[in-house]
Amino acid sequence: MHAHLGDQLVVESPATGATHRDGEIVGLHHEDGTPPYDVRWSDTEEVTLVFPGPDAHIRHLEQVHPADVSETRAESTSAATAPPGTVDPGDIGRRVAVERRRRGISQIETARRARMSPDYLAYLEEHPADPGLGTLIRLADALGTTVTALLGGGIGLPPGQGHALLHPRFRELGPEECRALLSTHGVGRVAVSGADDRTVIVPVNYEVVGEAIVFRTAPDSVAAGAAESEVAFEVDRLDEAFSQGWSVLAIGRAGVVTDPDAVGRLAQRAHTTPWPGSEREMWVSIRPTSLTGRRITADDQ
Repeated sequence: MHAHLGDQLVVESPATGATHRDGEIVGLHHEDGTPPYDVRWSDTEEVTLVFPGPDAHIRHLEQVHPADVSETRAESTSAATAPPGTVDPGDIGRRVAVERRRRGISQIETARRARMSPDYLAYLEEHPADPGLGTLIRLADALGTTVTALLGGGIGLPPGQGHALLHPRFRELGPEECRALLSTHGVGRVAVSGADDRTVIVPVNYEVVGEAIVFRTAPDSVAAGAAESEVAFEVDRLDEAFSQGWSVLAIGRAGVVTDPDAVGRLAQRAHTTPWPGSEREMWVSIRPTSLTGRRITADDQ
């Protein structure tokens, strides 16, 4: 008998062959995957050391068909009846997919690193599923992140809660690298002069079109105050797991896009609608006259 982390241990009734008990293997005691195993039982959530008997067999992760996922411990409760605060199973797959694409890793390579079936990973990214702890540990390790991050832990907290690197390396970025980091779209922050000449900073969904940074908003919004003035626009990315990241600051004059054809082209190529919703069809364009950035990494990188 050989198993991997995340596989299921199934104990069947000697008389009927029906599943009597099952659980996820969350701990191995031998490198070759032979017993005993630490098993989290689906009926009690308790973890016990198990020496499987003749009535037990391993259901490998690769053998779990999407239709069988409902048999696992976490899917015994549907999302509709889950208590407040429970992680939506579909959220885990979306976070895995986003992190994988952000790091430029294919599904096949991610599955290889996480020692799982590519078909299961594809299913996990596209359907509601609630993988066990062993699976999450392997996925987090394969993607260079944490289980907490894949579960959405700390989503309500500001970034940067981790500890600083022991030997950080801080460097300034050139304009070309700044443009590359801005990429084509994302979420950034625009600083505008609000009421009483106070500076207000608001997040916006943005696109990069040529040399311009563009976003859409409502005419009566705070962000609309950026029009016809010099503004600052900032984008950053933090890697909480490694306490490193970068930021890019663009400064330039903003103006409203009024040409109907230009507005139409912007609407067609937009990657998303503004997250706040409602009618936000006023496009604002920022043409940077200054583009600076900084990056923090470990000193040995």
